[in-house]
Amino acid sequence: MAAFFARRFLWMLVVLFVVSLITFVLLRLVPGGPFNNSERGVPDAVRRNMEIKYGLDRSLPEQYLSYIGDIIIPRLTDDEWRRTITEDYLINIPLPLLGEDAALRWMNFGPSLRTRSRTVAGIFQENLPISFQLGLAAMAVAMAIGIPSGIFAALRRNTVVDYASMGIAIIGVSVPVIIMGPILQYAFAVNWKIFLPTGWGTLQTMVLPAFALGFAQSALLARLTRASLLQVMNEDYIRTARAKGLSERGVILFHALKNSLIPVVTVLGPLFAALLTGTFVTETIFGVPGMGRAFVTSVTNRDYPVVMGTILLYAFFLVLANTIVDVVYAWLDPRIRYN
Repeated sequence: MAAFFARRFLWMLVVLFVVSLITFVLLRLVPGGPFNNSERGVPDAVRRNMEIKYGLDRSLPEQYLSYIGDIIIPRLTDDEWRRTITEDYLINIPLPLLGEDAALRWMNFGPSLRTRSRTVAGIFQENLPISFQLGLAAMAVAMAIGIPSGIFAALRRNTVVDYASMGIAIIGVSVPVIIMGPILQYAFAVNWKIFLPTGWGTLQTMVLPAFALGFAQSALLARLTRASLLQVMNEDYIRTARAKGLSERGVILFHALKNSLIPVVTVLGPLFAALLTGTFVTETIFGVPGMGRAFVTSVTNRDYPVVMGTILLYAFFLVLANTIVDVVYAWLDPRIRYN
């Protein structure tokens, strides 16, 4: 298992390097820039000075190496270090033995070119926890609705339960969040006044966006769970388990369900990473100050550091989620080994 994690860690470094390189080059190839006259109304002299200040006048290899170096190279600071716009680290580990304010600082994503008073690390620290909470809540809703619905539909194949579950799943897949969100707001916030329509931080503000985001994913999980469980139920070892006298509940729980969840777990990995990094439509409708809105705004304004940082963050979560999925495979199917 240790060798497996070592290989996955090395692959994660390779993936992050390739993603960062491709994203960095493509951002520079897109017409326009953060200080262009057509976008920001900045005079040419001011634009040139801003490009020199943020190093955009240098060659692409120099810009890339400087950017990656600020992220991967940690820095040991003493009591005299002070946070600035150009030096703000995402990870700060205090080292009291070396001084009162001494710390090991790592991952400097640079300043935001759109909002001069903010840094990318500051945006992450402010918005990422909110997207993380929304993602976890949406994932809980999706799993709580989708997996049991798929199981009941498979066990009651071609019955009213099956048709009702798959009908609801089709509605969940077909109706986008941009339609479902306002309907939920009108019904539960404006009409019945059970929850609050916008905001974040309380249970009343979390339920509607989590349900709107998680319901569509629950429909996907329900259909996938049903199809996978129906396939497993026709396997020879299921008939053998029944022939040995095991109860139907025991056959489903201990033999069929675990193997049928392998495709579901495969989907949960990238889905979890996508939900954690924020969804623009849901956050906009419900006024959630998460990473999705910050990312889309940064793309519109050519805010290179924010775009780069968000994509690298998503890539990291995606690789991490897929690693966890591989570990869960071994628990679901004892035949899988990582040696």
